[in-house]
Amino acid sequence: MSESAAERTALITGVSGQDGVYLARLLAAEGTHVIGTVRPGTASRPRCAAYLDDITIVEVDIRDRAGLAAILDTYNPDELYNLAAFTSVGASWESPDTVAEINATAVEELLDAVRLHRDTTGQSTHVFHASSAEVAAGADSPYAEAKASAEDSIVDARNSHGLHACFATLHNHESPLRGPQFVTRKITQAAARIHCGGSEPLILGNLDVQRDWGFAGDYVDAMRRMNRLEEPADFAIGTGVANSLSDLVTSAFAAAGMADAWAHVVIDPELFRPNDLPVLVADPEPAQAALGWSATVEFDEVIALMVAADIERITSGIEEDPRYLAAPVPTDSATRPL
Repeated sequence: MSESAAERTALITGVSGQDGVYLARLLAAEGTHVIGTVRPGTASRPRCAAYLDDITIVEVDIRDRAGLAAILDTYNPDELYNLAAFTSVGASWESPDTVAEINATAVEELLDAVRLHRDTTGQSTHVFHASSAEVAAGADSPYAEAKASAEDSIVDARNSHGLHACFATLHNHESPLRGPQFVTRKITQAAARIHCGGSEPLILGNLDVQRDWGFAGDYVDAMRRMNRLEEPADFAIGTGVANSLSDLVTSAFAAAGMADAWAHVVIDPELFRPNDLPVLVADPEPAQAALGWSATVEFDEVIALMVAADIERITSGIEEDPRYLAAPVPTDSATRPL
């Protein structure tokens, strides 16, 4: 695309999620006009006010094809970033039909809407879709199956219909905006709570699983770079370094000033998931070569930032604050006020 950032319009579905917030702020900072979708009834939530006050917010269900088509017609975006998704692998077993609707069928229909918009208006919208390392690793959860179907839709839209469409195989990436339903945030919240005087133990399952954990602020930069390639291509996005869940626990409690994390941890066999893949780690070299991108924030720095924000939430009572998005602090100062 040849237009300047000030002339560019980007549409982000799921803009109030962790990645949506970081991406919206990145694009807005360069001067891009950002339109973000959120679920109906959620635009007035504190998260939007705290992080997205300069973003145009539109309420629409990602499954509402007519509503999305109307947004395309109204704003005529140059770029589209599809981040709206059912995000929990574990919960996907309980709601497979909903997962398929949101993570697969809605993506196919969104691509059809983009193609129709192009054919009607001549606007060639570049489409980025957020996929998952669970797919590349061959996981068999409803979540992975739906994400794999969406990848097929992206490839078909590109090869059969000429859309500038790509997907990223995203490895785990975290930030202070990670939802409390995720194990990473469960751990950092527990470390913060105990640092602040709490006594409730941290209850976990299998600590041996290894994941490639990066920083969400880094990963959205990769999304932007991918969507602006002259020719669309798909890449794995990750740090290339695996850490175990045990490492994460140790890092979180160390960031909270506690050397003996295991005095506060209880292992519950009922939380073990037989379908968990033991190791997921990215090969970052293709993205580095094509995009000039690599992760800049290390594992311990990400966890320290999360712990510092959770401590601040407890001490201040403020759940959402732009300060929580600041650059990572050094591990040894993570317990200082933000």
